[in-house]
Amino acid sequence: MPKNFTKSHKKSSVKPKKKYGQNFLKDEGIISEIVDIAGVTSDDNVLEIGPGLGDMTRFLCDRAHHVTAVEIDESLIEPLSMRLAARDNLTIIYGDIMKQDLDELFAKAAGGAGDAGDAGKVKVVANLPYYITTPIVTMLLENDLPITSITVMVQKEVAQRMVAPAGSKDVGALSYMVQYHSEASIELEVPPEAFYPAPKVTSAVVHMDMYDVPPVNAKDEALMFRLIRASFNQRRKTLANGIEHGAGLNITKDEIRGILTDMGLSETIRGEKLSLAQFAELSDRILG
Repeated sequence: MPKNFTKSHKKSSVKPKKKYGQNFLKDEGIISEIVDIAGVTSDDNVLEIGPGLGDMTRFLCDRAHHVTAVEIDESLIEPLSMRLAARDNLTIIYGDIMKQDLDELFAKAAGGAGDAGDAGKVKVVANLPYYITTPIVTMLLENDLPITSITVMVQKEVAQRMVAPAGSKDVGALSYMVQYHSEASIELEVPPEAFYPAPKVTSAVVHMDMYDVPPVNAKDEALMFRLIRASFNQRRKTLANGIEHGAGLNITKDEIRGILTDMGLSETIRGEKLSLAQFAELSDRILG
C-alpha cells in the first residue's frame, strides 16, 4: 500500500459497491493535484459529485468557501458524517445526481452558503464512475448551469474522446459537446494503484473552463447537436446516411448531399471529418 494513501482507507470497513462503480481515490498527492488543477480558492463555491469516503472533500473544504457534495450511496452517511464532522463549510446531499433538480441544486451550491464565488457560479469537481461518465458530463453541459469550470476524473479513453479534434480517430459526439461549451484539456493521468479497489484501466483528469460565449454561433443549438449525434450513431455510414436515419430529423439524403455540395464538401464525407463550425453551418443551412 503506498504510504501516501489516506488513513480512512487503512481503517475503513466500507466495501466499494460495484453497482455504483465505486473506485475510491485514496492517493493524497494525486488528490491535492486535482484540487490544484481545479483552481479552488477561498472565493469559490464547489459542487463535488461522488465524495465517496470524503478524502477529496477534506481537501476541497480546506481550500473553498463552501462545498456541496452529492453522494448516491446512503451507506456512506455514517462514515462521511464522522470524518467530516468538523467541516462547517460543507453540505452533503444524499441522492442520485441524475435525479436532482439542477436549478435548485446549483442555486444552493452557488448562493446558499454565502456571497463568495464568481457572481453566484460554481466549480464542479468529480471522480466519476466510468459507467455513467458521459450522461453526467452531458447533463452538466446541456442545462445552462452557473458553472465556471468542471474538473473530472474519468477513464483515460473517455478523456481522450472529450478533447479529440475533428478528423481524429477518437472524436465523437461527446467531443463536440465538450468543445462547444468549454476549453478542455487532459491535465493528469492517474494509475490504477491510486484507487481502492484498483480499476483495470488508467484514469485521467480533464479540466474544462466554461465559455461565456460558445466558439461557434448556431441558430439552433439543439438541432446542431441532433445532427452531430445522428452522424455518429453509425460511424461507418456517411454523414448523409446517418442524418437521413436520425430520429426526428426528417431530412432526406439528397437534401443533405445538396447542402454538403454547397458547402464545398464531399457528398460521401463522414461526420468525424466536420469541424464544429461546419456542423453549425450545416444546421443553419438546413433551417434555411
